[in-house]
Amino acid sequence: MSSSAPQPHGRLEHFPVSFFATVMGTSALAIAWKKAHAVAGLPAVVGDVLQWWGLALFIVVLAIYLTKMTLHPGAVRHELGHPIRLNFFPTISISLLLLAALFVEANPAFATWVWSLGAALHLGFTVYVMSGWIHHTHYEIKHANPAWFIPVVGNVVVPVAGVSLAPVEISWFFFSIGIVFWGVLQTIVLYRLFFHEPLPARLTPTLFILIAPPAVAFIAYVKLTGGVDAFARILYYAGLFLTLLLASNALRFFRTPFFLSAWAYSFPLAAITIATFVMREKLGGPFFEALSLLLLTVLSLVLAALTVRTFIGVRRGEICQPE
Repeated sequence: MSSSAPQPHGRLEHFPVSFFATVMGTSALAIAWKKAHAVAGLPAVVGDVLQWWGLALFIVVLAIYLTKMTLHPGAVRHELGHPIRLNFFPTISISLLLLAALFVEANPAFATWVWSLGAALHLGFTVYVMSGWIHHTHYEIKHANPAWFIPVVGNVVVPVAGVSLAPVEISWFFFSIGIVFWGVLQTIVLYRLFFHEPLPARLTPTLFILIAPPAVAFIAYVKLTGGVDAFARILYYAGLFLTLLLASNALRFFRTPFFLSAWAYSFPLAAITIATFVMREKLGGPFFEALSLLLLTVLSLVLAALTVRTFIGVRRGEICQPE
């Protein structure tokens, strides 16, 4: 037997918590298709299939990671202490929040239970991560990257389903955390990008995370207020500009080798797609009609490519290897 062949034991030990980003991307794609059905009359079956695929994927990834926690607790502690990987633990709670948004109409009781768990868990992650930032002994400016948005700014995901499932003040509480610290972290991350060395190739796809905060905040704000006002427009068009900015650099991303971090393309693209369907629903007009369908097409193609490439990577043993 070749000594270079990947060993199951080692691959489980190196199974990354960032694998939950696949659940986030898939669930957000399902939400986008459900919104497209409601607003544009596209087939409902696509969103329904993706909804169950997202739930199944979450169960599988969670089972694998719980097994890793049982058999390799040291590896989990290493991720919790890592200045970059730590920020991907909240992908677990965000996955729960997105699943709650998917099932809020079909099964409100299940959605309430999942949302409550996700919201509580995300609050815990936010406190834990921010405490680490405040009392750190090892963070440097080079560690700052768009993934830092996930634990703190991810709070704006809570109201997406929370408005329908819990007292509205709870959603305002989480929204306030996310929107205030978005500005703080945006300044830090852009300073790092503008004045320090470029992101390593493995983290290059995380630049797309810049799109997510304003896009998701727009969706949450419209849920909270019921309409598109001046502030909502600022959030939406900020997200749209960042999408255009990153799209103009598409060749750079195409040249980047595949890493699991490529799933960072998925959720932000889904967020701006859903936000555009909301604008189409609230304001109408040919611009939003055309743009929403274009973004949904791009999003669907990106998710299909990511899914296929991830399966190939798993089969070849390229994923779950020590870095």
